[in-house]
Amino acid sequence: MNKNDLISAVADSSGLSKSDASNAVEGVFDAIQKTLASGDEVRLVGFGTFSVAKRKASTGRNPRTGEPMTIKASNQPKFKAGKGLKDAVN
Repeated sequence: MNKNDLISAVADSSGLSKSDASNAVEGVFDAIQKTLASGDEVRLVGFGTFSVAKRKASTGRNPRTGEPMTIKASNQPKFKAGKGLKDAVN
């Protein structure tokens, strides 16, 4: 399922127009993104938790030349499925 499929599914299940469903889906994505960017987490009970994991700087190798290079520290988005989602999938 891609983003357009998700928007269509939301429109069908909620009775919203595709335009309103698109705005709703975009709003949810924007809210999650802004919350994660501020360092907080998003908990959706029964669905899961979006959070930010901090990666330390490390040393790697350039695959072309084989010479060592440093990989900068970064923040990575992370999702942990909740019990309701796990049960629905299994």
